[in-house]
Amino acid sequence: MSIATRFVMRISRSASANQKLGIGFCQRRFMRVLTCEEQELITEVENVKNRRFVALWGNGDYGRLGLGSLESKWRPALCSAFGDGNLREIACGGAHTLFLTDTGNVYAAGLNDYGQLGVSDGRSYTIDPFEVSGLPKDIVKISAGYYHSSAITESGELYMWGKNSSGQLGLGRKAAKVIPVPNKVDFLSEVPVKMAALGSDHSIAVTEEGEVLSWGGGEYGRLGHGHKSSLLGFLSSTSEYTPRLIKGLEGVKIKSVAAGMLHSACIDENGSVYVFGEKAVQKLGFREGNTISTPSKIGELPFAEEVACGANHICVITRGGELYAWGSNENGCLGTGDTHSVHEPERVQGPFVRHSVCKVSCGWKHTAAISDGNVYTWGWGGAMGTFLEDEHSSGGQLGLGDDVDYVEPTMVDFGGSVKALQISCGFNHTGAVLEFN
Repeated sequence: MSIATRFVMRISRSASANQKLGIGFCQRRFMRVLTCEEQELITEVENVKNRRFVALWGNGDYGRLGLGSLESKWRPALCSAFGDGNLREIACGGAHTLFLTDTGNVYAAGLNDYGQLGVSDGRSYTIDPFEVSGLPKDIVKISAGYYHSSAITESGELYMWGKNSSGQLGLGRKAAKVIPVPNKVDFLSEVPVKMAALGSDHSIAVTEEGEVLSWGGGEYGRLGHGHKSSLLGFLSSTSEYTPRLIKGLEGVKIKSVAAGMLHSACIDENGSVYVFGEKAVQKLGFREGNTISTPSKIGELPFAEEVACGANHICVITRGGELYAWGSNENGCLGTGDTHSVHEPERVQGPFVRHSVCKVSCGWKHTAAISDGNVYTWGWGGAMGTFLEDEHSSGGQLGLGDDVDYVEPTMVDFGGSVKALQISCGFNHTGAVLEFN
């Protein structure tokens, strides 16, 4: 069976399940993509000199892919901006992307309407990665939220920049609403930070000692501090302007954290998962009430190693490499084979029955994972149901050569002998750090 035949059969099943696209559109589009973008990627990969590199795909508005243009990509495209330098990590945000090199330098591309790129010249966007201004040269971790960004140094210092309307930068109540260059979070100057996760308007971090702090917009309890809604639905306190210790997790040593749109999650040293925040229509595995304003343990999971949050869904990787997902299942973002919401953790099967999962990332309504060195994606493909007249769409974030939805994990073809090391999902774009096998 030819590649094109296999593709058309796959799209037929996916489109039929979602009642969106006919085979005619898919077949016409695929043949163009296969002969151009896929061959282009194969050639680019073969010409890469350094062992580790980054590929991006999806919406290209405002240059968020860092590829030197505003063009969207339905298949992975090599980012050649870093020459022979190895990349350590990528972080995809709302409409911007951060890149971390092996030398500890941070670069950014995409939209800069709230200063989320951290460049000092005031540009509104950039199509090529620019070095973030004023950061130390020993950055080891990066994170991108919807409109804000962060970086952590080797010694555990946290720097943040971008939108600050809800205090999500943790710089204090008197700080400006927009911070266009990195600022050190002085409140944590004596507390080494191990990891930070950024949501839409809030931030959460775990220290080297396993303590968890959160700050920013507190709507729906996503900070975990017990904020309660009034009878009229308003919060008694909407924001925390400096990092605040989550008391509900005192005495619990946390090893990782994740932030979604209106919820957060973390994993302790014993592999238990805690969630807090918005859970309308029982999205997050609890059946009573609309929010969880303090950390609540999910009891139906094996030992957890990694957690990721999307807009309204959560994914967890267990010690055995199994992937579990629950929450809203719009566009099939849970990968369970349909679009029905899941109220309890459900194992994602398909290719992951045979091969364990080591990395997972959640976007707005799409998900990506690494298994056996390969990247798999599923969920929202980006289309609103039809292709636009100019044969471009707002999506392509699955990297599968189209913009339709996939309700099961489907492998992304990079066209060469490469191994995926890290994956990151933004609102409607995706990036991966890869190396040659």
